[in-house]
Amino acid sequence: MPDGADPAGPAAGHVDEHPFTAAVKPLLEAVGATAVDPAEARAEDVVLEWDGTPAVAVRLPHLNRALDRLLAETARRFDGRPLAELDRTEKQRVVALLEERGAFTVRHGVETVASALGVSRFTVYNYLNRQEKS
Repeated sequence: MPDGADPAGPAAGHVDEHPFTAAVKPLLEAVGATAVDPAEARAEDVVLEWDGTPAVAVRLPHLNRALDRLLAETARRFDGRPLAELDRTEKQRVVALLEERGAFTVRHGVETVASALGVSRFTVYNYLNRQEKS
């Protein structure tokens, strides 16, 4: 590995990047994925090709980390305030945003979100039910 190269791979910007890797970098960052040299891809990585040649391998985040990232991203949408400090209407908006992003498909998603919001699981379910009705 060259001096100063980051073992994290092309996403860190220290390894020669394929133009396709540079193009998908914002998407990878948004979903918490890591770009990896295709030669270092693991079986669970997704190898993306360009003109029939492997250009980048994508290492997806573990789902629990993805939910944590989603909660942090959502807090940033609310001026970085802790989610537990939001008012009821804002918490309902948070639940709606998280529902759209699939947060409740993750095991213990409701419990994790309830804890972050400082409410009960029952309250999160009420917010979700209210959403379905409107």
